[in-house]
Amino acid sequence: MTLDAIDRRILAELQRDGRITNQALAEKVGLSATPCLRRVKRLEEAGILRGYVAVVDQKAVDLPVSVFISIKLERQREEDLDRFAEAVSRWPEVMECYLMTGQRDYLMRVVCADLPAYERFLKARLTRLDGIASIESSFALAQVKHTNVLPIG
Repeated sequence: MTLDAIDRRILAELQRDGRITNQALAEKVGLSATPCLRRVKRLEEAGILRGYVAVVDQKAVDLPVSVFISIKLERQREEDLDRFAEAVSRWPEVMECYLMTGQRDYLMRVVCADLPAYERFLKARLTRLDGIASIESSFALAQVKHTNVLPIG
């Protein structure tokens, strides 16, 4: 699907405010309500708009600790990569996980309440997976920037 300038404005507005009414969205992008809704539906059906979520403050729900974990597997065979990805996708503490190039195979971000909670995650989940050669953890001291808004402009 090719995005035109109006599609991009719709996406930019929805990223800023996913609860905006269709009427308000239409006014912001210069359309009437019906064509605007039709475009939004088309973006949803194409999988470009994958959903709408509430952004929850991590600290407000007692999960102030972010840990970035670099993982190296013993082997990088497809079945090993698939097994790791399948396990990680089931763990609610893992916010993001990326297959990487370079010296490490995966980089993930985990959230937890405190250091003992991270230790429990490490011992109960991560170290119990077969095929992990090494784990390196780095604790975030402060979040400098976080956004869910893609630079579609």
